[in-house]
Amino acid sequence: MEARPAPVCRDQRQERLIITPSADLDLAVADLVTSAFGHSGQKCSAASLAICVGDVYESPRFRQKLTDAVTSLAVGSQHDLSTTMGPLIGPPPDKLMRALTQLDDGEEWLVKPTRLDDGLWTPGVRIGVEPNSWFHLTECFGPVLGVMRADDLDHAIALQNSTDYGLTGGIHTLEDDDVERWLEGVEVGNAYVNRTITGAIVQRQPFGGWKHSAIGPGAKAGGPNYVRSLRRWIDTAPRDEAWLDLARGSDERWWLDHYSIQHDPSALYCESNILRYRPLPRAVIWVASDADPIEVQRCTLAAQRCCEQVLVLSEDEFVANQVGPYDRVRVVGSASGLVISAALAAGAQLIDTPVTGDGRIELGYYLREQAVSRTLHRFGNVA
Repeated sequence: MEARPAPVCRDQRQERLIITPSADLDLAVADLVTSAFGHSGQKCSAASLAICVGDVYESPRFRQKLTDAVTSLAVGSQHDLSTTMGPLIGPPPDKLMRALTQLDDGEEWLVKPTRLDDGLWTPGVRIGVEPNSWFHLTECFGPVLGVMRADDLDHAIALQNSTDYGLTGGIHTLEDDDVERWLEGVEVGNAYVNRTITGAIVQRQPFGGWKHSAIGPGAKAGGPNYVRSLRRWIDTAPRDEAWLDLARGSDERWWLDHYSIQHDPSALYCESNILRYRPLPRAVIWVASDADPIEVQRCTLAAQRCCEQVLVLSEDEFVANQVGPYDRVRVVGSASGLVISAALAAGAQLIDTPVTGDGRIELGYYLREQAVSRTLHRFGNVA
């Protein structure tokens, strides 16, 4: 088999929708166009790339449906009720102007965008986007959609995950095995199945990303942990073995009753909206010189329950350590400016709040929240 180019990362994010050969193309194209060109493509969750698996990319039927859907959008003033795609918020910045006017090697316009006014452009679709090309790795926040080919679903997932950001992503497929494989591998905070990848609603799809699309402990806006994350929790109980045993018990209860299970508080008949918690790949327990050894044990127990890998490092070890990147750094004791700088340089999210014995609070520092929204019907017929 021909070797695939390894994905590389730029300092941008791209929201991507995978379309597999088993997808309902009518629904897939409708959701793709809505996701790409709603709000003129200027939403942070707007689809910038369609990753077509196998024969979908060359399918004349897919290309014709996409062309028809895009060219049927009514472009005009936001004051005109017949408009379905309005103007940009201002003149296109350099990246967007390049995306609207220039093609890279191997690319061609399926639908060429046209400038109608300073802030008004018709939507564009560029095909032939190659892995690791400029448009693959750069988000332009405007009415331009790229289309690229993947050999198979695993290749598509690798292309979808190939930036340091992970806000939203989607898949269109009628194969349950494809959905499960995708949900195991996709690296986004909001995952959408057989629907648009925009329009998150409070409680149904709490909003927030993974990797560099998150700041702090990653509690999602509109979710059950967001307001709690705005508080600074202090545990005044004496630090001793009895406190550690209580903390261990609290971890066990919260793990079994909350963090290890899926939640769908909306319980809709035609749509699944699950909030679940996924392990962090790597976390560091940073031990300050004034750290309480019992608190170090407590944080290590919580992290080991949740994370795939946990490192316990002193300040000198942390600053000198070259085995990053880390996802989270949990500070035990007083954080120095040197450690904060090192954590930022490693791209890690720093947690320097007081250590508590509450499993609801402490376990959450070592997990990622993921909202999975899945349409359960086709044309109104519930599967």
